[in-house]
Amino acid sequence: MYAIVDIETTGGSYKSGKITEIAILHFDGVQVTDKFVSLINPQMPINWFVKNLTGIDDKMVASAPKFSDIVHQIDAFTRNRIFVAHNINFDYNFVKQEFQYLGLPFERKKICTVNLSRKIVPNLPSYSLGELCQSLDIDAFDRHRAEGDAQATALLMKKLIQIGKIKKIKIA
Repeated sequence: MYAIVDIETTGGSYKSGKITEIAILHFDGVQVTDKFVSLINPQMPINWFVKNLTGIDDKMVASAPKFSDIVHQIDAFTRNRIFVAHNINFDYNFVKQEFQYLGLPFERKKICTVNLSRKIVPNLPSYSLGELCQSLDIDAFDRHRAEGDAQATALLMKKLIQIGKIKKIKIA
């Protein structure tokens, strides 16, 4: 049903940056049923700010597969699923750009957990993933790494589905 995606990158723009790590979780609305996680060799240096934030450095990704090596796995793992991410445009645009570099199409239905959170739990002081998890009593571990943030997003999505049903808000 859902493909919950989180990525780490070399920098903040999909136009000039590349993906360094990806996590994709299959989520059925209740639990994670499968996952795909990989470091990715971006073939370019990682921004110093990102290195400090994520702990991912150039040495870690030097022997990792290139995006082109795992593109078919990413395609298969997200196909016929709703692409879910926290701040959707960041993750989706990076993934779509990587597909475009390879001359491949990438179109998925999308849900942004930031926008969904604003609709279902309005008036919170912050909708960052960390602040939302804290506000909604969600345990988040290994923050600023793709798998940790994808797991936190899955738990957030589960909580939003539960709250949304109580409030009778349709989610995809």
